[in-house]
Amino acid sequence: MSRILTEVLRAFSGITKCQQLKIHYMGCTRRYASSSAEKRTCLYDFHVKNGAKMVPFGGWEMPVMYAQQGVSASHLHVRSEVGLFDVSHMLQTKFTGKDSVAFIESLVVGDIAALKENQGTLSLLTDTTGGIIDDLIVSKTYQGYVYVVSNAGCAEKDLDHIKKNLAESQGKGMDVNMEVIDNGLLALQGPKMAKVLQTGLDFDLSTLPFMTNILATVFGVPECRVTRCGYTGEDGVEISVPADRAEELANALISSDAAKVCLAGLGARDSLRLEAGLCLYGNDIDEETTPVEASLLWTIGKRRRAEANFPGADIILKQIKNKPKSKRVGFLSTGAPARAMTGAM
Repeated sequence: MSRILTEVLRAFSGITKCQQLKIHYMGCTRRYASSSAEKRTCLYDFHVKNGAKMVPFGGWEMPVMYAQQGVSASHLHVRSEVGLFDVSHMLQTKFTGKDSVAFIESLVVGDIAALKENQGTLSLLTDTTGGIIDDLIVSKTYQGYVYVVSNAGCAEKDLDHIKKNLAESQGKGMDVNMEVIDNGLLALQGPKMAKVLQTGLDFDLSTLPFMTNILATVFGVPECRVTRCGYTGEDGVEISVPADRAEELANALISSDAAKVCLAGLGARDSLRLEAGLCLYGNDIDEETTPVEASLLWTIGKRRRAEANFPGADIILKQIKNKPKSKRVGFLSTGAPARAMTGAM
């Protein structure tokens, strides 16, 4: 195990206080500040029963780790076996109407029209200065609507931004409507994910490539949207499940005989995404960062660049041509681990 990963996991494994938690890793800082108004996901009682250490996070009470397995062990288990994460705090929305794709494209940089049915892509919600309001997964569905999953910490500002633009678009005659989906969201991640999940599916998982989705019955629970994606760098799926059946599905997954499925919390989720080099909103990208500066140029579709009709296009396209003054890059450290508030010259 690398020195970097060892230090990352050591930082997480030392957590003992839930009231206010500050975690440093690789120059990034996450703060879990207490509040009396935290919401709970549909799996809160499930987490408590399974020995979770709950912490305030982005307005929610979420599991950071479990008594049966510390963050280090959880991280390594996901890399070698399979882990189950509750990501029900994330915002799930759907957009209907014949102009739903055009409306979404008025907000993001991606070529959503080019997606096939039941295909998705990472895209960026940008403002008029080219800054990133949020990163999100946008998927077309066979049912004719656009399914979007965005960050829990950005939910309020995302909804405000979308609703404002939605009202303006509807006022101009566009046929589009938005609905917040009150489902649970489970992420099953790891090299043995397919072995576990296939036993409870009504379709062949090998027919579901990366970044595609399908509405299916999962371990007897109907109306689940299964998307092959994740935030760990491993093969995985995210399963949008009716909230009143989420605990039933979670229990079925951790009871699998196909492989040992362990519950994983926020600590392992962050260390896994860090090791995989995946962006974290608020640390690596924000409203002061453009897609070019974030090294996320690949999210901007060729057609969208040619049409230059996404928010902040003038600034972003100019950066593509002239190169930005700063850019997100990754480093591999061979000495002491990088700390918050430090940098490289």
